[in-house]
Amino acid sequence: MQEFFRKALIALILLLIAFALAAWFCIDQSYLSAALVPRAGGGVRWRAVTTEDAVLGGTSTMRILDPGRQSFRFDFRITRATAHPYVAAEMLFEDGQGHTVPADLSRYATVTFVAQCAPANSLVFAMPIFDASVAKPGEFWAYPSPATHFSCSESGTPVSLDLTRLVIPAWWFDVYKVDPSHQSYRLDQVAKFVFGINHHSPREVDSRVAISEFTLHGRDDRYLVALAVILAIGSGAFAVWFLRGHSRALAASLDSQLSNDLPFVAYRELTLEPFKDKEKAAILQFIGDNYADPELNMSTVTTRIGADREKINEILKMELGMTFTGYVNKLRLTEAARVLKDNEGMPIADIAYSVGYGNVSYFNKLFKEEYDCTPGAFRRLATQAKATPEHDLAGPSNPLYDEA
Repeated sequence: MQEFFRKALIALILLLIAFALAAWFCIDQSYLSAALVPRAGGGVRWRAVTTEDAVLGGTSTMRILDPGRQSFRFDFRITRATAHPYVAAEMLFEDGQGHTVPADLSRYATVTFVAQCAPANSLVFAMPIFDASVAKPGEFWAYPSPATHFSCSESGTPVSLDLTRLVIPAWWFDVYKVDPSHQSYRLDQVAKFVFGINHHSPREVDSRVAISEFTLHGRDDRYLVALAVILAIGSGAFAVWFLRGHSRALAASLDSQLSNDLPFVAYRELTLEPFKDKEKAAILQFIGDNYADPELNMSTVTTRIGADREKINEILKMELGMTFTGYVNKLRLTEAARVLKDNEGMPIADIAYSVGYGNVSYFNKLFKEEYDCTPGAFRRLATQAKATPEHDLAGPSNPLYDEA
């Protein structure tokens, strides 16, 4: 059994290491990120475009300086030529052929970036989303555009925005006759990201903005599901292996223990061979013949054999290395093990009584201490062993059970 537990411990340690590596890999892979600035190869494709208020009669200007190589930089000047001046720098999503195509950002939930403005400013971040029920492709002005405000300073301000909690402007619902209760939106048809001004932005002032470290973040729960499956399958496989291996190891251990049950063998041999010490043979013979008597005790042996307690204890200690009580229990439990194997239908209580125990609970306790399993478990193992010869728990040829 010790060898089996040693192997089981090594297997468990290796399994835990494998679980740790799988957990590290799956959890790491479940955290998604896509850097749009600076541009990352193979990520979300976009090109820089601008929007100005010229169509409204305005004269405000917007110019892109660095379209994402190191940062997304642009400068602008807002004039008062119109009542509602407006300029914006946009990241317009496209496919590999340069065609304007909405991006599927459903795997992402947040965006982080560093906003640097000179002078300090307050800008709008908007995310127009294509909705076929409201607009046609390319009619960006009609797209629902969830938005939020963020501040930026000359030294640079870290910004983190939750893409799932932006707010669609109230005017859009009025203009396009959409129920205002439909505030929810999906991220699988995002047309572009927009950096625009608001009514707090300075007028008639040359302004410059630099957006750097612009990165999308999200989670891919498929890796966590895969991790759960790996843990379940691995744990289940180890449990099955452990239970089967433990059953085989326990069967082999019991087989070895019964086959080498020296006290019982010693009793059989001592009663068959002539001894010069007749008193010794008589003591062993009497105990061997009467161990199943629940009334058997030291007083009974001293009365029937005529030997004193010290002599009996000395003989048992020298021959068997056991006390009187230990030897009697050994004989009883060994016989109980034989009966459990050979009489599958005999109740355990009857077996306990037949070998000299009047208390079944006490019998179960002693049996488990002796064989590391309950009588019921021993019987099941013995039944299994009949179909597996190499694990035979004391078969007919075992001298342990040969009649004297």
